[in-house]
Amino acid sequence: MYIIVGLGNPKTEYRNTRHNVGFDVIDVLADKNRIPMDMKKHRAVCGKGMIEGEKVVLAQPQTFMNLSGLSVVELVHYYKIDPQNELIIVYDDVDLPPGQIRIRTQGSAGGHNGMKSVIGGLNTQDFIRVRMGVGEKPKAYDLADYVLGHFTKEEREVMDDAIIRATEAVHMILKDGVQAAMNQYNRKTEQAEE
Repeated sequence: MYIIVGLGNPKTEYRNTRHNVGFDVIDVLADKNRIPMDMKKHRAVCGKGMIEGEKVVLAQPQTFMNLSGLSVVELVHYYKIDPQNELIIVYDDVDLPPGQIRIRTQGSAGGHNGMKSVIGGLNTQDFIRVRMGVGEKPKAYDLADYVLGHFTKEEREVMDDAIIRATEAVHMILKDGVQAAMNQYNRKTEQAEE
């Protein structure tokens, strides 16, 4: 069984912001795989279903970003999964260009408060993450204002494509393993830059 968590903030005012691309990926995964997001448990909106023959729980923590770990820890403990191999976290990353995807099996929070909370709660950095590039903040911007801001029309088009690719990457992780997905999606985005 896998738990796939998209990080974001609840409430409609945060919908479609840079910080909520994790939620967006979960929405598309749920829609594509006909998984109803109809449970409110573990401080999250959740759905249970199957993807690529694997049982999954999709989750969108409702704790607000900076406390995401509270929800993730409850999910991991309740379903008794091994976070290193059965947890996938999808989240925004200002260190990557808009639309670029990076899959990793470990690493620091890199200044991302939601990831700090998850790493602190689980007491490990070893779990699969799908980082979604949202672009570097302009120099004059406050980081919080930037990540809570909305994409431009052009950025939105790029991100909509990236969200589809991220859902395909999650499918590949479940079907072929994380290494295959890293080879496919990490390399592909690097080539797109050239």
